[in-house]
Amino acid sequence: MEKGKGVMVGSVGRRWGIDLSDNSTSPSSRDFLDPPGFSRASLDHDDSSLTRPTKDAESTWKSQKAWEVAQAPFKNLLMMGFMMWMAGSTVHLFSIGITFSALWQPISALQSLGKIFEPYKDTKVELLGPKLLFIALNLGGLALGVWKLNAMGLLPTHTSDWVSSLPPALEVEYSGGGINLG
Repeated sequence: MEKGKGVMVGSVGRRWGIDLSDNSTSPSSRDFLDPPGFSRASLDHDDSSLTRPTKDAESTWKSQKAWEVAQAPFKNLLMMGFMMWMAGSTVHLFSIGITFSALWQPISALQSLGKIFEPYKDTKVELLGPKLLFIALNLGGLALGVWKLNAMGLLPTHTSDWVSSLPPALEVEYSGGGINLG
């Protein structure tokens, strides 16, 4: 057998070897019957020949999938909430990593909003509702991360966090030294 060839060279062949080269003059598609359920007429259709119910079914499917994608951050919100609860409120590497992950995921999801809903764009599919739900759920995830930062004491929310930038307090009382009046 020559290298790269599928046909046996020489007169001695293997009994399981098959010569797949077609030397007949008639088209091979007429030699065999089509399998059950196969129709050659369905191969010649283009997108303009789709029937109206098929296009309506496709737009309904796109709408349902857009709503599923919009509700996906809810699962992430529950998972992140559980992970932050398990991490506790002390400041250590694990809790800080989970908290910053909880902050980063919604931000990156909101940045890629157009790419996420791109496959579902259609003239008959309204994407405003799913996009607003997606944004609201991701903002909820962001709020959960900010709450966790506050619970760990990493947000400057108390006066003691800003003492260095406060002006010195004005003196209200003065005391003077040892004059005896009597």
